[in-house]
This record gives sequence, C-alpha cells and structure tokens, in this order.
Amino acid sequence: MTIFEELQRRGLIAQCTDQEEVEKLLNGEKAIFYIGFDATADSLHIGHYMQLSIIARMQKAGHLPIVLLGTGTTMIGDPTGKTDMRKMLTIEQINYNAEQFRKQMERFVDFSEGKAIIVRNGDWLLNLNYIELLRDVGVHFSVNRMLAAECVKSRLARGLSFLEFNYMIMQSYDFLRLNREYNCQLQLGGDDQWSNIIEGVDLIRRVDGKKAYGLTFTLLTTKEGKKMGKTEKGALWLDRNKTSPYEFYQYWRNICDEDVINCMKLLTFIPIEEIEDIERNIDTYGINNAKERLAYEMTKTVHGEKDADESRSAAKALFGAGGDTENMPSTELSESDFTDGKIAVADLLVKTGIAPSKGEAKRLIQQGGISINGEKIDNITADIGKEKFSENVIIKKGKKIYHKAVIK
Repeated sequence: MTIFEELQRRGLIAQCTDQEEVEKLLNGEKAIFYIGFDATADSLHIGHYMQLSIIARMQKAGHLPIVLLGTGTTMIGDPTGKTDMRKMLTIEQINYNAEQFRKQMERFVDFSEGKAIIVRNGDWLLNLNYIELLRDVGVHFSVNRMLAAECVKSRLARGLSFLEFNYMIMQSYDFLRLNREYNCQLQLGGDDQWSNIIEGVDLIRRVDGKKAYGLTFTLLTTKEGKKMGKTEKGALWLDRNKTSPYEFYQYWRNICDEDVINCMKLLTFIPIEEIEDIERNIDTYGINNAKERLAYEMTKTVHGEKDADESRSAAKALFGAGGDTENMPSTELSESDFTDGKIAVADLLVKTGIAPSKGEAKRLIQQGGISINGEKIDNITADIGKEKFSENVIIKKGKKIYHKAVIK
C-alpha cells in the first residue's frame, strides 16, 4: 500500500490541488514537503500532534519534511478559525516558544542528518523591504480573491485588521522561498489552511512559472463537527506539565463512542487493516476496549510506554475499587487557599481546574455531579476543613473524571 493510499484509507486527506500529480509525487522516491507551525504558545497541542504524525508517516515513506517554525508569521497572526485578533507576542516570547516546539518535535520527527530540515521564517520575513514586497509579491494577489477566502470571510463581520489580512501573503511567500531554496514542491496543512495554501501554489506559478502543489488534511473534530482537544483547563497539551499523562490518557478514554474509530484512523499508528477489523467487529471487540486501546496508543506515542502503562493501571484501579491514586492528576494547595482553616468546595473545584468558574462549580454541585472521597456534595456552600487533607482528598466529577488535592 502506498503512502497516498494509506492517507486516503485513514480518511486523512481533505483537499488536493491536483490529485493525480500529488499522488505521483508521493508515490515516488523522495518528495520535499513542508508544514508550518506558528509559535503561539510554549507547548504543542493535539492539533499539532496530528500534523507531526503525518510528517512521521511521510518520513517512513522516504520523503523529506521541512518543518517551518513561524517566528515571523506569529508576529502577524493567522485569522483562520479565530473570532478575534490573536494576542500579540514579543519577539523574545515567539523565539522561546519556537525553541520549546523544536524540543518537543524531536519526539515525533527524525531530525538526524538528511532526514528533515527545520527552518524559521523570521529569518527572511523580518528582513523584508515593504515596498519591494509589494512590487515583487503583492502585485500577484487579487484582493477580490482574498476577500472570497473562507478564512477571511468568517472574520469580516467582526472586523479583520490589515495586519491579519497580510497573513496569506506571508504564508504564500514562505512557500515561494522554500521552493526556491530547497525545491519544496508540496505544502501540507489542516483543511482550514486551504485558501492560504492554494495562494502559495499560485504565487510560485505566477512568479517563477513552476509547478507546486497543496494538500490539506481532515480537521480533528467530533461527529457533530466540534473541534476536539479541549479540556476543562484549555487545550490538550503535549507538555506533561500542562496536561499530565494521566489526564491525556483519560481524555481519549472518555471520548464519545462515535469518535473512537475515527480517532484511531487519524491519530494512531495502529495498522489500518487492524482498525478496520475492529470497526467491523466492534460489538464483539467492545467499545470500551476500543477506547482503552486508543487512549493507551496515544499516551504511549506522546509520553512513552511507562507513562501509558501507569495511566492505564491508575484508570482501571479508579474505575474499579478506587485504589491507585499515585498517577492521578493533582493540585497542591497552599495556606492562602484556606480561610479559618476551611476551603469552599466551589473554590476547590476552580482551583483544581475541574470547573472553569465559581458559577460553573456551583452548577455542577447542584446537578449532583461532584463527589469528594466518595461522598456526594449537594450544598453549594459546602466547605472542607484543612484537617481532611492529612490524607488524599479525591474529587470525582461525573463518572470518569478524578482529581487529587493535597497541601504543600
């Protein structure tokens, strides 16, 4: 099975500028392609992981990836999928984030000599002369066509800054630059990047008269079309200090039944034949077994086999007799969290990240969704004495989410 066939079979391919040519390119010996990552945070998240897993698949097929760290484009901000303008970061913050990205990427991408190239677009974008850029590159862009792009249209009603409007030009220029310097013929990205990618393909054709291609991948969404990868604490991070291995495992263990097989196909390296067999025989295999398999494979890939084993053992113990708490996510409380030797349960839920706000915490309590050390909490003004924390205080939300609170 060719790499293109595998990508198709897994449901990864969304759109392609010229399927016949792209398929020929990927089924050849060595294609040079790139994927860009804007350094907007100090950790990668699950959406980045999907792109990195695709790079890993392409590498195994013999192709050469260029990983582009967007130290230049991050200063502008991609309007795609955003309702408001992205927070402006300093050059120092962006460079720090890019370095954190690079370190994390080494777990998924082989950066040994000749296996991959890593570049930062700030190296060329930050030195551009504005008038020259307008004359040499801007002349090839149609404002009418840019306004028709979905990523721009979705923001026009709320307001799109001129700064963000330039993002498409910057990303297209990146492709032109990589094509000239490395003979990069193919840009990959999420399907929300389609407009930006085809503009880059067109720019290369207009400026240098050369062929280039674009291919986008299915976005990671639920069956209802909602974006996956959000937790009570925000994004599902790959940094263990932001999302612990146990929390990471639990996220996948608790996803909706309808999304399990799709996530297996899109995200894991389980052979596609095996996944299809599980799909055909899901009633025999068991949906919970499929969820455990997904959670284990994802945690093993991102955090390693040891963390995957510990997370699985902790989850099984908790679902059973409520025993093993060692690998459970925990929050340390300090003296300042207590008033007169007590802490309100609603405040505790916010402190641990189980609830995003005090109002939401009270709603969870009223609905009977919170238990502490096995006892259901039904009073929104309930509190816990400091002496209770001499042993583990285990908070349970619903049927599947556990959290441990301790005193420093």
